[in-house]
Amino acid sequence: MSTATLTYQLGDRQVPRMGYGAMQLAGKGVFGPPADEARALQVLRDAIESGVRHMDTSDFYGPHITNQLIKKALHPYPHDLCIVTKVGAVRNSKGGWLPAFSAEDLTRAVEDNLRNLGLEVLDVVNLRSMYDVHQPAEGTLDEQLEALAALRDKGLIRHIGLSNVTAKQVVDAQKITPIACVQNLYNLVNRKDEALIDQLAVQEIAYVPFFPLGGFTPLQNNRLNEVAQSLGATSMQVALAWLLQRSPNILLIPGTSSPQHLQENLVAAELKIPAEALETLNQIGAAQ
Repeated sequence: MSTATLTYQLGDRQVPRMGYGAMQLAGKGVFGPPADEARALQVLRDAIESGVRHMDTSDFYGPHITNQLIKKALHPYPHDLCIVTKVGAVRNSKGGWLPAFSAEDLTRAVEDNLRNLGLEVLDVVNLRSMYDVHQPAEGTLDEQLEALAALRDKGLIRHIGLSNVTAKQVVDAQKITPIACVQNLYNLVNRKDEALIDQLAVQEIAYVPFFPLGGFTPLQNNRLNEVAQSLGATSMQVALAWLLQRSPNILLIPGTSSPQHLQENLVAAELKIPAEALETLNQIGAAQ
């Protein structure tokens, strides 16, 4: 199947709105190598063959492992593939997530991504705010954005995005540099970014929800299951289709290490949720 029927602007590219997130290709806890490298490589190749042209990654997945797998599976890359990566964190020896926010840290991270992906320039680099590892928290990102803008001016980055940020941080960031996308936690149940999504849509800026299916604990809801059954789809397919219908600026990057689950996710791009079922799903988030 092809996911090219629904597209949106990401940086200077028009990409299918159903993409792929590579985080789950690393080992348990997004740390270390995968249990089955051959299967991980197959998922990446299947994604490209199925029409995916927006791939999300980071050199702190593994660390280094995910980017190395992407390079091994796909390099040289399709000319229209948009690879989006993240900087702002590093992993300690036990797999913990630590801030890496200095200009030197960010420069090193960009260079690591370039090397491990086998690229000369990165399409989009998201700055991940680390004031709180688990959720957006206020704090200035000026110094970090200025450092990334300098790397862009050197030709190492084409576009800059944000991750794990507040609405205020988005506004403040736009005073320093154009923002290509915002990547925050959002799904059918976790809907704190409703207003931000709408604000970005007006500006024609992509919003990329991470954990669109609930993350390490998949979404579970009786009403979601009932809607899925009525549509002859899986609950996860419905959850993804709901996001695509939520706003035209939403780009999806569901992750999986399973070729079968990859195909199931991609089918969601063709699933149309009727108005009555859509209203039922909308009430799930409103009830939280």
